[in-house]
Amino acid sequence: MFVDTHSHIYSPEFNIDRTEVVNRATTSGIKKIVLPNIDSSSIKPMLDLSASYPNVCYPLIGLHPTSVKEDFRNELEIVRFWLDRHQFFGIGEIGLDLFWDQTFVEEQTEVFRVQLQWAKERKLPVVIHVRDSFGEVFEEVGKAADENLRGVFHSFTGTLKQAEQIINWGFKLGVNGTVTFKNAGVDKVIAQIDPKHLLLETDSPYLAPVPFRGKRNESAHIIQVAAKVAELHNTTPEEIAEITTKNAEEMFGI
Repeated sequence: MFVDTHSHIYSPEFNIDRTEVVNRATTSGIKKIVLPNIDSSSIKPMLDLSASYPNVCYPLIGLHPTSVKEDFRNELEIVRFWLDRHQFFGIGEIGLDLFWDQTFVEEQTEVFRVQLQWAKERKLPVVIHVRDSFGEVFEEVGKAADENLRGVFHSFTGTLKQAEQIINWGFKLGVNGTVTFKNAGVDKVIAQIDPKHLLLETDSPYLAPVPFRGKRNESAHIIQVAAKVAELHNTTPEEIAEITTKNAEEMFGI
């Protein structure tokens, strides 16, 4: 059994065939799918999907860094509103993204700090987005780190040294289709990390693994991610499934 710990299959890219996408996942052995939120516009479709598949889809709540704009305080209030009124299994997707736009760097940092604090107060795991921002994210996590802060660095693409720091904080590394990309270098790092520190994810509809690279990703493709991780560790996909599923269930309480 697999858990896809990061999938946006509630997004418009799946409006035509969402039921088929979920069915393909479950028949492929992906029994649980974690749904990180993006912003206020994604909450309803995410919760609708979770309500349709209550034992398969597990929602998170959070404000994604690329959605931090002039109205960020209002967006944060909406996150807080839902956090007080609905069951969520973590806070995410949160973090810092300096790749697309650096206009709201200070606001992104404020939003990140607030959501890290909410996670600690509620003892919920965080799903952290890092893009061109390892130094900045590490600074914030380092200041917030304690026994109440835990979670996963989603779509990990860092160095071995960065991976070791993440593990020292008690976090997991999220591994997705990038581990199958020939020149990404992620495979060389993941090969040196004990699978007990890993979570499998797809980031659907993005980052489809080889041989689907460039196409819309979906949760069923976690099979290819698991196969690559198994190859890197000279073990079987079944062994990787067992370890990473246990990690996911313990992390998110699902």
